[in-house]
Parts: sequence; C-alpha cells; structure tokens
Amino acid sequence: MLTREENDLVTRTGPGTPMGEVMRRYWIPALISSELPEPDCPPVRVQLLGEELVAFRDSEGHIGLLDEFCPHRRVSLWLGRNEESGLRCVYHGWKFDVTGTCVDQMNEPPDCNFAHKVRTTAYPTVELGGIIWAYMGPREKMPPEPAFEWTQVPATHRHVSKVIEECNWLQALEGGIDTSHAPILHRTITANTTRAGVPFLGPFVQGKAPTLEVDVTDYGYRYVGVRPLQDDETYVRAYHYIMPFTQIRPQQFRLRGRVSPRAAGHFWVPMDDENCMVWNWMYSWGDAPFTDEERLERASGNGPDHVDPRTFRSKVNRRNGWLIDRQVQKTETFTGIEGINAQDRGVQESMGPIVDRSKEYLGPADRAIIVTRRLLLQAIKTVEDGGDPPGADTSYYQARAVERILPKDVAWREALLPEMYPGAEPIAAAH
Repeated sequence: MLTREENDLVTRTGPGTPMGEVMRRYWIPALISSELPEPDCPPVRVQLLGEELVAFRDSEGHIGLLDEFCPHRRVSLWLGRNEESGLRCVYHGWKFDVTGTCVDQMNEPPDCNFAHKVRTTAYPTVELGGIIWAYMGPREKMPPEPAFEWTQVPATHRHVSKVIEECNWLQALEGGIDTSHAPILHRTITANTTRAGVPFLGPFVQGKAPTLEVDVTDYGYRYVGVRPLQDDETYVRAYHYIMPFTQIRPQQFRLRGRVSPRAAGHFWVPMDDENCMVWNWMYSWGDAPFTDEERLERASGNGPDHVDPRTFRSKVNRRNGWLIDRQVQKTETFTGIEGINAQDRGVQESMGPIVDRSKEYLGPADRAIIVTRRLLLQAIKTVEDGGDPPGADTSYYQARAVERILPKDVAWREALLPEMYPGAEPIAAAH
C-alpha cells in the first residue's frame, strides 16, 4: 500500500514532476520506425510524458522530435510542410531543422531576419530495433543507447507493435510484472477450445500457487515464480524488470520437448497521466524467423485485428465493455475477453484512470510490485540528489527471460542464471 502522497509521486510524469524527472533520464520509445517510412514523409504527432510533440524524417533521413507548436504563433507543426531538410509551419513559413533551429522565415524581409535567435524544443533521437527512441533529459546525463538484446537480432527475428491503454502507466506496468495473475486471468477453462489463453493442461495453470523470489540488480531486478508440480518437479518462470518501464518475459514453453529460443516483453510509456502507450515486442535468438501469421498477434490482441493501425487505439475498450462474451466466460476462457493482452487492458482500465493505492491490500504474491514501487521512490530521491537512477547504463544489455521445469531439488539460480545472462557473468543481486 502507498500513501496518497506517494501514489501521486510515482504516477505523475509531466514536466517538472519528480517521477517525470526520473523518466527523462532514460531513452523512451516514441515511434515505430515505419511511422516515418521515408525522407520528407508527413510528420507524426507524438505524446510523451505530458508533452505534445511532432516527429519528422528530414531529407537526409535524420529524425526530428520537436515541440508540436510553432514558437511564433503556436500553430501545430503537424500541419507543416516537410521539405528540404526542415519542417516549415504553414501559417507564416517559419522553418525548423531537426535540432529545433529556425532556418528560414518567409514572412520577414531579409534585412530584419532574426531566425538565428529562434529555437524550439527539440529532443535527441536514435533509431534502434525498428523503434525511434527519444531522450528528454539533461544532455550531459544522456545514457548509452538502449541496446536490449532484441534490438541486436535481424529484423526477420523480431517484431514490434504498440497500443494505447486508457489508464496511468504504473497500473499498466504493475499488471504486466505481476506473474501470479497470468494463469488465472489468461487461462482457458477447458482443453477443448481454440481460443487464445494459457492452456488449461499446461504447467502454468496446473502448477500450484507460486512462491515469488526477487533479486534486486543494478538495472532493476530479476524475479521468478516457482510453482510446485507433480512428480517432484517445479515450474520456474523467470523475468526481468528494467527501470523504469520495461519487462522481459518468456514467450514460449514446450513441456516435454525442445524449448523455443524466444522471449518477449513490454514497455509501458506514459503519454500523459491517464494514458500510456504499451509497446509489445518479441524476438528469437535461434534460427527461425517470425512468420507473417505470428506478426498478426491474434492471440495477444495487439495485432491489426484488435488495434487500429492508424491510431493505435484498441477496438476493445471500456466504451464497449471490452467486448466481453459471458457465454465464452462460462465455457471456454476465464474472462470471456478475446486476446491475452486485451484481457490485461480490460482489468487495468477497469481500475479507473489512476488507481488509489492507499486502498489496496497486498500479499506475498505482490512482492515484485512492492519492490517496483520502492525502486521508483528511491529513484526519485536519487535524481533529486543529483545521482543516476538504476538502469541508465548498459547493465541490462544481455538480460534474457527463460522458463523451465526443474527437478524439485535443483536451485533455480544455479540452473537458470547462465541462461538469463548469455555470454556474460551473471549479474549479482544488489545489496
């Protein structure tokens, strides 16, 4: 449970807020690269951390991310002309390059030109892993590029999508890092269904309630749910939480056969205090690329069948009751909502725009959520004191999520840590 004052601290991310100052110390996913497909293509609106921005790709292919509103008379630059290495306001013809410098003023005579004195807010960007990332913090504190393992594989072996969720970023993140809910909310309730969900006969559902273990690290923490199975075995599902809004999770599991070399994850990025952008990504470090069918994400509810590809708004939402089917809820799936991540959005949005955490009653299964809140509050103090928050470095570059069925007498750290940090020394728990 948090006090209302603490709840405000960790949920509010606009300019000048303590949590907003923490967020601005990281690279933030802003756009899918395909939203700006070519030089001089139309600009795109972007909302991040309560700021209204506009992005464009200039004639040389460089990305600009500017304040949406022209500093002259505050007209939206989304209306602007993307031409000859700059974005030109259509109102009076002021033109800005990717650094935010005004390079031309069509309405001013040459002898009184003062363009060189005019600048607008512009944020650095980097293009990596099919995403355009933004850095919105102090330039002297800019962290290394966000080179997650999945950004380093070929484009054929990764997939990225995003969807707007209509609630505060933190309740969306807390839903994602909560491992105990997954085999309940997402389960099928019969083996005789083709609907998406955690299989009724699989270890995630058939295992007993988990014991949750959390190891705090330099980047956030690694955590596992350990579930007793029959026959002297345990099902161990191991994740990573990377500050401030990232989760890496196992993607596929084969009970008695070859384990698929894949993982997946999410970013929960605040747009404003009551809306966030959920980024979904998956990748393979094996030989097999993702198929066109897999990229449709039908099981998750993140693909074009469920999400408007122009607006990134979910077709299932509060206004239509998340299209819950009560008959399916009785006979096939636990919720009656189609799509695993659509189910997540349904329960998280149902809490309201910003949940009041002072009214909660938490238990041992909520340990990861409790540690997350503690880390966020500590990060606020660290940044206020002039320090660097966790994860604003390279410590997460080789983190990988895995899951296994292990003999009951085998310690998961001994068995899984080498796989969770391939090619590197396992990262020790912080003290």
